[in-house]
Amino acid sequence: MAMLHTVNKSPFERNTFDSCISMAKSGSSVLLIEDGVIASLKGTSVSDKVSKAMESVTFYVLGPDLNARGMTDDQIIDGIKVVDYEGFVDLTAEHENVQAWL
Repeated sequence: MAMLHTVNKSPFERNTFDSCISMAKSGSSVLLIEDGVIASLKGTSVSDKVSKAMESVTFYVLGPDLNARGMTDDQIIDGIKVVDYEGFVDLTAEHENVQAWL
């Protein structure tokens, strides 16, 4: 099984997002939570990094955290999957290991 990486900090606040995608191996998944959801937005300076990483890594964003920050599903990069809390639990159960990037 592949690893699930969770990122909870904005890519504009810390370098944890960059560290995560540089270390995520092909077949891994990245779940953007809390302020990390900002990395899922179209038209930002990290959008190209996300799109490139999506060639080998699956991206998810926690919908309630996205909505709590006044953002909607139509603002996220195409190909990123929106999950709810149940989906978050499912992802942790489906992956052998979870790495939290703080």
